[in-house]
Amino acid sequence: MLPWNQELAGKLHQETIESALLRGNPLGDPHVRPLWVYTPPGYDSSDERYPAIYVIQGYAGHVGMWANRSAFKQPFIETADAVFAGGDAPGCILVYVDAWTAYGGSQFVDSAGTGRYHSYLCEEVVPWVDGRFRTIAAPGSRAISGKSSGGFGAMVTPMLRPDLFGALATHAGDALYEYCYLNEFAKTARALRDYDHDILKWWADFGGRTPFTKEYDQLLVLVLGCAAAFSADPDGTPRLPFDPRSGEIIPALWERWLAWDPIRMIDRYADALRSQRAIWIDAGTRDEWFLDLGAEAFRAGLSRIGVEDHRVHFELFPAAHGGIDYRYPQAVTWLAHRLER
Repeated sequence: MLPWNQELAGKLHQETIESALLRGNPLGDPHVRPLWVYTPPGYDSSDERYPAIYVIQGYAGHVGMWANRSAFKQPFIETADAVFAGGDAPGCILVYVDAWTAYGGSQFVDSAGTGRYHSYLCEEVVPWVDGRFRTIAAPGSRAISGKSSGGFGAMVTPMLRPDLFGALATHAGDALYEYCYLNEFAKTARALRDYDHDILKWWADFGGRTPFTKEYDQLLVLVLGCAAAFSADPDGTPRLPFDPRSGEIIPALWERWLAWDPIRMIDRYADALRSQRAIWIDAGTRDEWFLDLGAEAFRAGLSRIGVEDHRVHFELFPAAHGGIDYRYPQAVTWLAHRLER
């Protein structure tokens, strides 16, 4: 395993996109964003058009992290390139989307607390890519893939926009919120005792020191970011869906979170899910947020609404939440064989 960069058989285009929809967003985050587009081997020497797979990230992920290299591992850019270079799958364009916010993520939804990140993806990024690269601009030739919060985005985006996305891959995607979030709320209430039960006081402290130097930083940034995505006030103020002193659930706010649970969305968007050509679902059996149970529930829901078995790949494997990036090129391979050409 080489510890330094490996030359790609395809090409990675490191572009930027100027977003009108993100201009003036509530957090003052940049509206000019990096956008990386990978073209497969043979792209430059032909006039062929290709399916596209959009790749989105987990919470606290930004596009530059796709180039991170750790010991004994290659980054996904290289492992995905190897899929096409080795002939394991027909060529696809891969689009690495940045949806970072000051809170660490957007959940890929439109929110008064963070900005219009769902619309940014669907109404700006997709047309921008189709206008500059030789994609096949049809839902049957366009997939979306992600892990964790990105897996959540990969589940809900095709539900909301089946006119754009006709396939998906979700790796340990956020789902079955009663299990993946409720325990985090209890931990958050305990952690906020040090901040007068006010998560914005913690946020002010977090911004004035080295991040992630206190025990609960990772937990609190996740809960704050999700509150900004799912239960912000109209003025953008994040509202926790529980009492920050006792941890008691606030039903009206919690219902706003539950409305975004992919499991609860299945029946509302049954037609969109039945239209998908291919759905990959996987998770580790020791996932700390019980997203293996969410994966089971999503698979069961697809069966209930009549999604044909041959369109679905479902797999649980021995793993926790982290360290599962080796699964990403497997899903890319599977999707590449099922997208329309």
